[in-house]
Amino acid sequence: MKTKAMLEAADVAAILQAAQAEAQAHHWAVTIAVVDEGGHLLGLTRLDGAAPVSAHIAPGKAVTSALGQRESVGYEKVVNDGRYSFLSVAALPAKLEGGVPIMVDGQCIGAVGVSGVKSDEDAQIAKAGIAALKLA
Repeated sequence: MKTKAMLEAADVAAILQAAQAEAQAHHWAVTIAVVDEGGHLLGLTRLDGAAPVSAHIAPGKAVTSALGQRESVGYEKVVNDGRYSFLSVAALPAKLEGGVPIMVDGQCIGAVGVSGVKSDEDAQIAKAGIAALKLA
């Protein structure tokens, strides 16, 4: 049997705090979501001024990234490149940039999803949050 790292409450808090600091440094109103490897919500922060819909999109991006074990932007590219049938994959709710997996020893242990600003800025915030774990 293998042993696998897992996110603890302190990790989720550190991710949310670092991601929020990144967003606030740029005056970006976003929602930040953290999920485990199965896509189950562990934490969510909606900053002041973030659109209500972002509280639905951010967890969707995180779920998509966790279940796919890759950044959600890859799925957006697949759809944008014309493979529209990929939209029928219901298990991946937000095929949009802004979901980033949390990888430890080659295994996905969760993901961060962000919604509220430009997609590459959402991903920037998610990566800042993950960096708080000092994995690499």
